[in-house]
Amino acid sequence: MLKLLGLAVTFAAIVSFNNRPLTWVAIGDSITYLNEHTNETGDRVTKGYMTRVKEKLPDITYVNKGYNGWTSGGIAESIDKLELTKADVYSVFLGTNDWWQGRPIGTIDDYKNNTGNNTVYGSYRIIINKLHSLNSAAEIILITPLQRADFVYITDFKNNAWGSYKAKNGQTLEQFAAAIKAIAAYDHCKLVDLYHKSGITLKNMVKYKRLKNPSTGVYTNYPYPDFIDVPFNPAMDEYPYPVDAVDMTYDGLHPSDKGYAVIADMLVKLMKKL
Repeated sequence: MLKLLGLAVTFAAIVSFNNRPLTWVAIGDSITYLNEHTNETGDRVTKGYMTRVKEKLPDITYVNKGYNGWTSGGIAESIDKLELTKADVYSVFLGTNDWWQGRPIGTIDDYKNNTGNNTVYGSYRIIINKLHSLNSAAEIILITPLQRADFVYITDFKNNAWGSYKAKNGQTLEQFAAAIKAIAAYDHCKLVDLYHKSGITLKNMVKYKRLKNPSTGVYTNYPYPDFIDVPFNPAMDEYPYPVDAVDMTYDGLHPSDKGYAVIADMLVKLMKKL
């Protein structure tokens, strides 16, 4: 009987250890921000990746530090004003706005030598230095940007951008993902490589983009890559992604429920080991 009681106590201790509470600070851009602001998606999203992670790992408590439109440079510049707190886990999910805004990537030497906030590598050095100062024992998870199709903001059609199928300012989005991978390898951070390993690709970002046929003026559903170079007039045309066009994203850039579930599953697989 005493032996069985001892086994039960040992088992309970193991379960308790494996399910210890964790605090998680998630740093990011609008993809992170929207977790607490799903109403800004035109109600196309019901819950973001953090909510989904917590549903599967209920012992985690998260803090959302996502900012619309922010780059790694913006985060680094304001790092001491963001009221970041000590946590067990930090995730950094940036890069897509750095690419679109044409920020120079730099080189791994910018990271190694802490050369400042002039390149993406330098910005990540500032960010990670701050996280280490808050908790040197914390796990840091770096998340690469997703691939992206043509983006059109659901409430402001003039806010639009082409997809990652072509470069911006001579840099591809994949190069930004590669930089984040290089930082993770150099600094022994955990990595979630959404760009290459999520299965979210240009082919399934959206089912189609609804645009006027340039020859006939008739609205036509163009799948990728057929919509590339078909003009979109934000002042005159209808929103090009009706609800039926939603696939992994709802607007060509921001994840749909389906896309957020993929991100959450990749994070859960990693975080349940922490």
